[in-house]
Amino acid sequence: MREPDHENSSQSLPAQEPSVTAHPQEVFGATQTPGVQQPSALSIRGLAKRFGDKIAVDGVSLEVPAGSFYGMVGPNGAGKTTTLSMATGLLRPDFGTALVHGVDVWARPLEAKKLMGVLPDGVRLFDRLTGEQLVTYAGLLRGMDRDVVKSRVGELLAAFDLQADAGSLVVDYSAGMTKKIALSSALIHAPRLLVLDEPFESVDPVSAANIRGILDGYVASGGTVIVSSHVMDLVQRMCSHVAVVAGGRVLAAGSVDEVRAGSTLEERFVQLVGGGHRTEGLEWLRTF
Repeated sequence: MREPDHENSSQSLPAQEPSVTAHPQEVFGATQTPGVQQPSALSIRGLAKRFGDKIAVDGVSLEVPAGSFYGMVGPNGAGKTTTLSMATGLLRPDFGTALVHGVDVWARPLEAKKLMGVLPDGVRLFDRLTGEQLVTYAGLLRGMDRDVVKSRVGELLAAFDLQADAGSLVVDYSAGMTKKIALSSALIHAPRLLVLDEPFESVDPVSAANIRGILDGYVASGGTVIVSSHVMDLVQRMCSHVAVVAGGRVLAAGSVDEVRAGSTLEERFVQLVGGGHRTEGLEWLRTF
């Protein structure tokens, strides 16, 4: 099992925590000053990354407005995960910068990571801990007060309907339960920005609805979510803004209505990315 990297892990840094309330969405909400222009929650400027001869990300720039539910969509291999890994301090870019609420992720990593909660795709959890132990560990790792952590862990387990399984090992969790306990760990310190890479992959409809409800409440209270996915219908229904990424580049970005331009998001995606339905050479499937 991989040990946490205390320099680069988004779950290894202490954060200031607001007072706990009975409602998780209130705990998670970011404070905004009326009439004051807020910086983008996430500003990505010219990020680029090459692996050998392959250009994975080619100068991606995005502005994620504070308080938005922002979707990043693209086919597999489009560069979504690499972009988000660089933007959250998990992978050093070859070029470019990323700022979280105006704080440079790579120049001021400790300060930037206090503002973020990250759910990476494919990163193995400490699954020999119970669910309750894992979320508690995430809070204590950030230097939070033990009593505050205990209170928030209880609220998070209740909100994600995990109370009955709090004492079970994470290795025995279903895919949906694993996503929910990982998201609880990302939320424990009440971040202003959540970055979620494929949070609904392999998740059953009931768990997905539960996760969406929590995220909707978080955004309604002033938090910001950026989520990567290749499920267009989900992003169109859930997100206020979207960026279409393919070949390591941003092909379109803006509000969902602006990007889809009167079509469905899936139709617009196919127009931008290219491709379509090819059936040539499959005549042998039509001989019955």
